This record gives sequence, structure tokens and C-alpha cells, in this order.
Amino acid sequence: MASASRTTIASAAAGVALFGGAAFVSAPTTRTGNLRASVSAATPASAPVSGLEASTAMAVAGTAIAAFASRKASAANRKHQLVALTAFENELGVQAPVGFWDPAGFTADGSTENFARRRQTELKHGRISMLATMGYITPEITGKFPGYLSPSAGLKFADVPNGLAAISKVPAAGWGQILAYMAFCEVSQDQSAGTPAAAGDFGFKVLTASDPEAKKTKLAAELANGRLAMMAIIGMFFQDGLTGSAWGDWANYTASPLRAFENELGVQAPVGFWDPAGFTADGSTENFARRRQTELKHGRISMLATMGYITPEITGKFPGYLSPSAGLKFADVPNGLAAISKVPAAGWGQILAYMAFCEVSQDQSAGTPAAAGDFGFKVLTASDPEAKKTKLAAELANGRLAMMAIIGMFFQDGLTGSAWGDWANYTASPLRAFENELGVQAPVGFWDPAGFTADGSTENFARRRQTELKHGRISMLATMGYITPEITGKFPGYLSPSAGLKFADVPNGLAAISKVPAAGWGQILAYMAFCEVSQDQSAGTPAAAGDFGFKVLTASDPEAKKTKLAAELANGRLAMMAIIGMFFQDGLTGSAWGDWANYTASPLRLANGRLAMMAIIGMFFQDGLTGSAWGDWANYTASPLRAAREM
Repeated sequence: MASASRTTIASAAAGVALFGGAAFVSAPTTRTGNLRASVSAATPASAPVSGLEASTAMAVAGTAIAAFASRKASAANRKHQLVALTAFENELGVQAPVGFWDPAGFTADGSTENFARRRQTELKHGRISMLATMGYITPEITGKFPGYLSPSAGLKFADVPNGLAAISKVPAAGWGQILAYMAFCEVSQDQSAGTPAAAGDFGFKVLTASDPEAKKTKLAAELANGRLAMMAIIGMFFQDGLTGSAWGDWANYTASPLRAFENELGVQAPVGFWDPAGFTADGSTENFARRRQTELKHGRISMLATMGYITPEITGKFPGYLSPSAGLKFADVPNGLAAISKVPAAGWGQILAYMAFCEVSQDQSAGTPAAAGDFGFKVLTASDPEAKKTKLAAELANGRLAMMAIIGMFFQDGLTGSAWGDWANYTASPLRAFENELGVQAPVGFWDPAGFTADGSTENFARRRQTELKHGRISMLATMGYITPEITGKFPGYLSPSAGLKFADVPNGLAAISKVPAAGWGQILAYMAFCEVSQDQSAGTPAAAGDFGFKVLTASDPEAKKTKLAAELANGRLAMMAIIGMFFQDGLTGSAWGDWANYTASPLRLANGRLAMMAIIGMFFQDGLTGSAWGDWANYTASPLRAAREM
């Protein structure tokens, strides 16, 4: 880094004074309202629905569901409910690969006035940030101006340090000039909504252009550069504030609470110094040393315990007696947790006595060798400092691994009776009761994200399975009730001769609810009750498992029956999803097939902006797929629809 101090924040601000707030202009923007008007003018409202409308209607159908509750709002209110994307997706700054990105939802109200105000603010912040960033970078490359910044104060440009430190060096008159120029930029031109200055055009054609396309390209680049500069300058401020240099020389950040420990034992690649819980955030070396001592002890005990699990499996056990007085042989003591109940009281006494000896036999107070884990056993350490450091680092790493390993062994041993986790031994697993049940199908397997089976209750599982079967069957019948009349037509004759109601008079779908006579509903309810009470469906009965004796859907052969019931479950699950979708489509459009033209109450279908709304959604998709809002199909070589498109 150059020894001479570099340019000042004041010089960055001076750059602002030269050309900052006025060197950029903004291209005219296309608002949805304008687009709607132009498209409406070009295409009469009575024009037939275009292919674009038909294709893009599917893209917005999901959004329409969320707006269903408010479909009775007045047309005047609905005009303010345009999807925010349609208002702003073609604005400057919408760039690949993110596209229109507003995770905070600032544009959710669809207000073009609010968008224009935020865009104006974004432009100003971006420009100031670009100048400030250059104010950091330029002096590092070119050096500073010769001569005096303030002759009266005897202050040279070279005397002003680079970065935040310059704040204290700039004289009061300099701050006055900076504030005066900022005020001039704000009040010298009319920046009210709709003016060129509001869009960032202060009349300087150097960085923009008279040609609209060239101007649009340059302004899009300016927005992108400004966003990058806003991120960069904030990063520089942090680095400068922490290290005294915008380039973040870590060696200068002597106050970092992490620096006390970054060269300690246990800091190993690739993680480096890793303390996600923030135990070292207080920077206390005493606390660190105490935790390191504890970590060493836990690691050593865990390594011994892990070896205690593994060694007998390989070498076998000691010959002879563990306790001659109790007649207990080593071979009689099982491996793992089960040994706890076999060790005699005298054995536990010996273990505790040895632990106490290790704790009190040496001084482990802060700063002593024992506090650092050195108990004088030169097998695990060394007289050579470097060799000792390497071995202790390896011991720490092995101890950490052993702590993870022994906890895993405890769980496996406790659950399965073996440290090696033989799943077949874990007969009490709440998952094992259901992993071979009907409905467990590839590729998901046993899937219960809500944890309904976590209690392991087979009774609760059987009750839910019975309910699932019934819902699936009703949904399959309901789905077929939607589909069949569309294909085969309806029954001839009368549904209710007394009421003069023909089958043909009953509409398909939800609209039929109001047409079915009271006696019809009575028959439906009576049949449902018959199905529920005609057979014993208590736990353990065939009916509880879904077998009502109809051998068409089941079978006498157990394997064939299992296959059919598994297929029924899968079809029932699909039907439950399908019928809910049909209900929504029917409720919104009057047809289970979701004819968008029938959804006249949709808040997305503004009376004068219908075609524009559909067009802009189509442009969004076309732009994302082809790189052009006009959807040059030749650019979308990966489309599976190209064959159909080109027919």
C-alpha cells in the first residue's frame, strides 16, 4: 500500500461538485397504464382471444385463486390491484438472471408514483456510491492533488488520509461547500413527478445519449453499476472502520475478538477458526483456555470410550475374572451400554478414583502445562515444541471426531442393542410399525413430514388409514363425476319427475348443488350412513382396512389384493389433489376445466387492461425463455413445444 495517504472523502465530494448529481439521465419509462392504453387502442376490446392470452392465462390462474375472496370489489378499486410485476417488469434495472426482484415487496401496491420515487432515490444513491467508491480507489492509483486543500489552514491534499479518517481532517468550510452543493443539486431543477430530473435526466448528454436505445442501454448499465457501488462502498466502510484501510488488511484489526484465538491449536483447514455459537465473542483468553482444557478432557475420554467399543469386537476380551469374588469373568461383561449393569460396585469405585487422581494429581490452574493438556506423558506430547504442537493438534481433531462417534454409538446402542446399529434389532422404532404398510411407495418411501406417526400408535395409524381410504374413494368418485358427463353426456329422462327436473337440466360441477332437490340430498346422506353403519369398521376388522367384500376392487388372493389396494391408495391421493383443483377452478371460472374467459370477476381482468395484463405476463415468460420480450422463438432452442409451434 502506498505510504503517502490518499484522497479524501472531501475530494470524492468535490467530484460530486464537478459532475456527480448531473452527469446522468434516465430513459422514458413505459408504465402499465400507458401500455394498456396503447394496446387497447391497437386491439379492440371485442377482438378474439389471442394465442398469447390463451397461453399466458395458465400462468396467472394460480394468482387468481388468491384473489378469489375479493372478486366482488368494484371496478374502480380493481384498477389499483394490478400485479406489481406487470407494472414494473419492463422498467430499467430488470436484468438477467434475476429479472424483476423485489423480495421486500416494496412494489406490491402497484403504485407507479412510489416506484418512480424509489427509482429516483436509487439513482441518487447509486451515483453518490460510485463517486465515493472511486474516491477510495483513484488516489491509490494516481496519488493526490499537489498543493493545498486549505491554504489558510496550511492543509495540503497530501495531509488528508484516505477513507473514513479524512472526516476529521476536512475543515468546516469544506463541509459547508459539500452541503451547499448537495442543496444546489436538489433545488436547482424541478424534480417533481414526471419531470426529466425526476427520472435522473439533468441534461448532461456525456453519459447518456440523444438516441433513445443508446440512452436506455447506458442507463441500465448505470443502475447496475450503482447497485454494485452501493454494496462496495458499504463493504469499504466496514473494512475501513475495522482495519483502518478500505482494503481490509486483517493485520490492522488488532481489536478483533477472533484474533486472540485464530492461531490457537485446533484451527484447521478447511474451516479455520469456527465458533458458530459465539463462545469466544467476549475475547476472554481465560474463558477460552478453560473451554480448551475441557475440550481436551472430553476428547480424550471419548477416544478411550470409542476404543472401548471397538477393541473387544476385534481382539476379544481379557481372559480370566474381572471380579473373582463375584465370579464375574471379563467374557461375561457385554460390550457397550449393557456393561453398565454388570460392572461391580468396586469397579465403579476404581473408575471414579482414577478420574479423581487425574484431576488432583497435578496443578491445572491457568498457565500451567497441565492446563494446556500436558501431563508429562511424552508419548502423546514431545520435548520438541513443533512436534508437540503437531501431536496436540492431531489429538484435538481426533478427540472431536471421537466425541461425535461415541454419541452416535450411544444412540445406536441404546436403540438397537448394538453400537453398530443393526436396524433389525430396533423393533420398538415408531417408524418400523409403518414402513411396510400399504401406501409406502417409491421414490418417496414412508413419508410423514407432519409427524402424525411419531407416537408409534398403530391404532392411530389404522384410523388415519381408514379415513384416507374413504376420502380417496369419495374423491375418485367426485373426480369421475366431473369428467364422465363431459365425455358421455348425461342420463336421459328425469332426475325428479315430480319436480320436472331432467338430468340434462343439472349443470356439471358445483353449480349442481343448487339444482339437486331435497329428496336427492336425502338419498345421498342415507347412502353415506348405510356405508358407515352396515359393517363393523372397528379396529382389526376387514372393513377397517377398507375391505367391504367387493371383490372387484379387492381380491381373494392376498398378493393381488395388496397390489390393488396399493394402487387404490395412490389413485385416491391423486384424486384428492385433483378434486380440490377442480373445486377451485369451478368456483373461479364456472367450469372444472378452468376456462379463463368465464372468470369475469377476476381482479386481474381489469376491464380496459385485460389484453395488456395478459401481454405483459407473456412478455415476462418470453423474455425469460428467449432473452427478448418479443419472444424470438428461434432463441428458445430447448423448448419441448417447438415442434407444435412450428407446425
